[in-house]
Amino acid sequence: MSADNKKGARRPAPQDKTAGASLCFNLLLAKSALSAITGLEKYTGYMPPRTLPRLVAGRLALEFANLSPSAHDLSWSEFVTFLVDARLVSEDRAARLRPLLSTEPQAVDAVLLRILRFRESLRAIFSSIVEDEPFPASWVEPINEILRITEGHDELFSHNGSWSLQFVARESGLDWLLAALARSAAELLVEGPRAPIRRCANPSCRLFFYDDSRTHRRRWCSMALCGNRHKVAAFLRRSAPRRRDS
Repeated sequence: MSADNKKGARRPAPQDKTAGASLCFNLLLAKSALSAITGLEKYTGYMPPRTLPRLVAGRLALEFANLSPSAHDLSWSEFVTFLVDARLVSEDRAARLRPLLSTEPQAVDAVLLRILRFRESLRAIFSSIVEDEPFPASWVEPINEILRITEGHDELFSHNGSWSLQFVARESGLDWLLAALARSAAELLVEGPRAPIRRCANPSCRLFFYDDSRTHRRRWCSMALCGNRHKVAAFLRRSAPRRRDS
């Protein structure tokens, strides 16, 4: 080959080591994030403190329907903690409610049965609404039972610079603890079958939430968990061919 041909021959383009290092670094970050999120995936019901957002549904009745995994019976302690998180009772009141499991076990057992029946009824109703399927009128009976036996009044509350109207139950026995939950469920049902009740698009989550987004196209219970997990997984899938080609 002549000297001129050697000079004109194309040399292989140098590899962009900076781009390759950047891709590897991003993949490492994505894998770390996915691992951390996957480790929390077992919490598909009520979220534990200081780990995941506790209340994500946007409506009180939906938060209650999400309470604890479906295969798990709700404990008295979990229910009282939920009441505190939902601002239905104060920490001081919760401290007086928790010992009732020992001092008034029969009363607690009775209200827990009502709580579990009420929760399962809500889950069945909200699932039907999400699937746009009719449900029998008998399913709302646990809601009406609580509405019939509780008395109270509406009261204005201020939170973060805005006002809300909340139902304050008259304290009698333990059933009053369910009054605001039943009222919230009734308000959702009054909205009709087009109420924007959704379930998280993550198959291993499926929490309920109220889609009050502008476009009504919200997919995730929380971007902090399920939304970010989906993004990380999608990034890893897109990056796999690039790693094989490099």
